[in-house]
Parts: sequence; structure tokens; C-alpha cells
Amino acid sequence: MQASWGRNAGLGLALGSAFAFGGSGVAAKPLIEAGLDPLHVVWLRVAGSALIMLPVAWRHRDLVRRRPALLLGFGLLAVAGVQACYFAAISRIPVGVALLIEYLAPALVLGWVRFVQRRPVTRAAAVGVVLAVAGLACVVEVWSGLTFDAPGLLLALGAACCQVGYFVLSDHGGDGDNAADPLGVIAYGLLVGTAVLTVVARPWSMDFSLLGGSASMGGTAVPAGLLLAWVVLVATVLAYVTGVVSVRKLSPQVAGVVACLEAVIATVLAWVLLREHLSAPQIVGGAVVLIGAFIAQSQSQAPKAPSGPVASGSVVASAPDAGVTDEERLSVERAGT
Repeated sequence: MQASWGRNAGLGLALGSAFAFGGSGVAAKPLIEAGLDPLHVVWLRVAGSALIMLPVAWRHRDLVRRRPALLLGFGLLAVAGVQACYFAAISRIPVGVALLIEYLAPALVLGWVRFVQRRPVTRAAAVGVVLAVAGLACVVEVWSGLTFDAPGLLLALGAACCQVGYFVLSDHGGDGDNAADPLGVIAYGLLVGTAVLTVVARPWSMDFSLLGGSASMGGTAVPAGLLLAWVVLVATVLAYVTGVVSVRKLSPQVAGVVACLEAVIATVLAWVLLREHLSAPQIVGGAVVLIGAFIAQSQSQAPKAPSGPVASGSVVASAPDAGVTDEERLSVERAGT
């Protein structure tokens, strides 16, 4: 019962994270159209979030001594790497192609879990990934702007690899007796990301006066400061917090598939708020992504399951895929009687 509740809570957090991340585009695009450079929007997003999380960073300052590699890796990969590679990619190749390649991350996570960590993955997770990637191809209408640009494709693949780092490091931080508080990891990750993106984006060349004006969202004038607040508080701080916690409650592979919903949510919100057209293939693709995510999360096993039999009185419970043979289980049952 407790495991089921934890799994449901993890799924709810993963969906909340997907919604929060997916809503970043509809708020950031009006800012870009108002005259802000895309990299400057990214810097404002990460730097503003780091400022909000400064008190959390101070509270968990012991992490700098205990888990420096985790904090550095999270900042470089999960924060700065994903953002920088993705925005550099869309400057060379169509957004839809870059988005599809970036969301190959769930498939890469399965490969990491299976071949690097040597842990079993369920067929449900594999099927879910295949369906999610196929659905994403329809959502972003990848066929509408296919162009071969090797550097652009490599940058998009770099964003996917960095996103793998996000899922793997989020899960790794909660392991063992030296577990790192997820809020502390996010806070220091944002600080590291801000430092890296400051070098890349060069915010001193930005026209900050644009933030005092307004931007057009689907024909409606919205204060630029309000849009930036949404990007910082919801699409970054809330998104990262719910995302990291959901990975620890589910698993990197399952949370990765659910994260594919971000593209669907972004497309639907753009349709509603920005008046962008939603085609029939996009609607069908969104449904396929939903099906893939449902299959993966409903039948895949959480990583925190025990690795062997646990005796309770004369009853022995064993986690599926835990590697316990029938003979070992029978011997434990006999020992308990």
C-alpha cells in the first residue's frame, strides 16, 4: 500500500513537472518576440531561479563538502548543458527536429540503466519509450522541416545526453547513507548553471529596459515582468523541484518517459494561449505519447525496490526483477517456518 502511494505521488509530481517545464515556451516566446535574445531569456530564467534558491543553498551548504561532484554535474548537465545545447541547436536546425532528438533521452536512459548500471528494464518501459518517441515525431511534425546540418544535429543530441544526466543524477543523489537533499542539489545546480551561462550568454549586452514593457501573448498585451516571473518560479524552480523528487520516487526510465509529455503540453498551451494551429497529426501524436507514458509508468518497477527477499513472519515478499531464484525463495520460506 505504501509503495503504491509513493508511486502515485511520484507520478503526480512527474506530471506536474512536465506541465511546468512545458509551460516555459509559451511564456518565453513572447519575450523573445519582444526583442530579447533567446540566450538572454535562458540566462534570466536560470539566474532568477538561482537567486530565489539562494536561501536553500545556504541551508544545505554542507553539500559542497559532501557531494561536490553531484552538484557540479547537475549544474553543468541538467541546467546549463540542456539549455545551451538546445538553444544552439535550434539556431541551426528546425525546432521540431531539435525537440524530437532531445526527447530521445528516455531511450538513452534505458540504455544507461541496462548496459552501464546493468539493471533490468521491463518490456513496458521499452514499449513506452518507442510509443512516446513515435508520438513526439507527430507532435513536432518532424517531416515538415527536415534539413541535414551535422553540427545542429550533434548539438541536439548533446541536449539529449545532458537530459539523461538530469534523470540519472536526480536518481543518484538519493542513494545511500550520503543522500543529498533534492532542494539543495537543485539550488547549487542553478548556481553552477548561472555561472556557466553567464559566460555563454553575456547578459551585460542585454537591453534590460524591455522587461519593463509588455509582450504580446496571442494578441493580448501581458507585462514582460509577469511572463518572466512565470518562467522563473513555475517553469524552472517548481519544474526542477517536482522533477527531481519524482525521479527518486519512480525511476529514471519511467520519469523520462513521462517527461515526454512536456512537448505535448507545450504544443497544447501554444495552441490555446498563442493561437498556434494544432494539426490532426499533432493531436494523434499527443494521444500516442500519453499511451506510451501510461504503459511505462503502470507496469515498470520503481528502482527503490529491495534487491532481495524480505521476510515477515512466515511470509516472504520479493521485488519483481530482483534476481531471486525460485530455489532461493523456497529456502528462505523453509527457514522461516
